[in-house]
Amino acid sequence: MPEDEPQQPAGRPRRTRLYALTDGRTAAPHAVLTMDTTITAAAGEDAWGGLPTEWQAVLAMCREPGGRAVAEIAARMHIRLTPMTLLLGELADRGLIHHRSPLAGAETTNVHLLMRIRDNLARI
Repeated sequence: MPEDEPQQPAGRPRRTRLYALTDGRTAAPHAVLTMDTTITAAAGEDAWGGLPTEWQAVLAMCREPGGRAVAEIAARMHIRLTPMTLLLGELADRGLIHHRSPLAGAETTNVHLLMRIRDNLARI
């Protein structure tokens, strides 16, 4: 192997750069995703061929019926929240995921609820 090629750690698949996964986006224009938005896969496994491995991983962990919260997906993928919302926005725009907010706008100001969410995320 030539010395100028970066070496990949043993046992870890090569990850695609985030700007490549989001087509260079810095904001998701159509999908409004918050950390508590629930994501479910809209496409079955047969439609995943040719998708980047990160997209496939997101779709695999967000299968019906339950789906997962944006914050949980970010934590499991070891990707920060803002880049994850961009990646999920790209998936939403392509029709690969469904998203729904579990809380009405008025409920997001409930401090006790936000503290429960924080505590549950800390357990992940």
